Amino acid sequence: MTQPLISAKNISFKGDGRWILQAISFDIQAGEIVTLIGPNGGGKTTFARICLGILEPDKGTVVQKPGLSIGYVPQLLQRDRTLPLTVRRFLTLRQAGFFPSTAQRPRLNKDADLNETLDWVGVRHLIDAQLVDLSGGELQRVLLARALLITPDILVLDEPVQGVDFAGEAALYQLISDIRTEIGCAVMLISHDLNIVMGHSDRVLCLNGHVCCEGVPAKISEHPEYARLFGPERAAQYGLYQHKHDHSHGLCGHVHEGDCGDNDGSHDDAYSPKPADQTSEKTAHKTETIDTTETSEGDPR
Repeated sequence: MTQPLISAKNISFKGDGRWILQAISFDIQAGEIVTLIGPNGGGKTTFARICLGILEPDKGTVVQKPGLSIGYVPQLLQRDRTLPLTVRRFLTLRQAGFFPSTAQRPRLNKDADLNETLDWVGVRHLIDAQLVDLSGGELQRVLLARALLITPDILVLDEPVQGVDFAGEAALYQLISDIRTEIGCAVMLISHDLNIVMGHSDRVLCLNGHVCCEGVPAKISEHPEYARLFGPERAAQYGLYQHKHDHSHGLCGHVHEGDCGDNDGSHDDAYSPKPADQTSEKTAHKTETIDTTETSEGDPR
């Protein structure tokens, strides 16, 4: 078996006096798409940042394949309307704090590279647009283009479809799948959607402080009610993940053995697939802040 791109073993992380993650082991191979799901506060983003080397675990180890190139798309960035910043300028800001080697930094000041990458993600016409004027879907595509400038071995996408409408979400999932096929990169995708996931996912991990369950999503196109709702083409971009938990989580976060029960603070109801016409709206997510300092943009937060 080939060496994983990232191998995390028995990861535990403590914050605010409590264990946020406990004893998580995880490998991701080249070309694999893995979706991390779970409730708010379950530790998904924290675990991804540990895998990236941004955070240090209190217990356990993370090994990255030598020379690994990582493309990172953070949660939706909060844009300052008083700060003029074009897409072109945003794509060429140096990221010395995040890219440890010159080889991993974006190819700067090459309009051909910028235009080619923006064309690939479908927003070449926005190269001179102001960042604050972009829609949610346009911004996510620009962030994706920025991550692709280093030709990554793995793309780490934290809530890439938040702030994007349904049609844009399906299109982004198809684009991510096409990118994986085109350059052979792996994809780690974080999502708050507990049952509807990217249909091309090879594996789904449910995290809530630990690995609650793991499996392979079923194709939504095989479910007539979802296919009628989404349409055949869009339905192909989604998968339906059925959770199989042998425990429940109390209100205090303690894990209780046995099937999830009612009124005990478990996530049974949240993890039970709902009929397509009853799917709840996405919850609001926290935003990111852009550091526009040219030489020290810093680690993504």
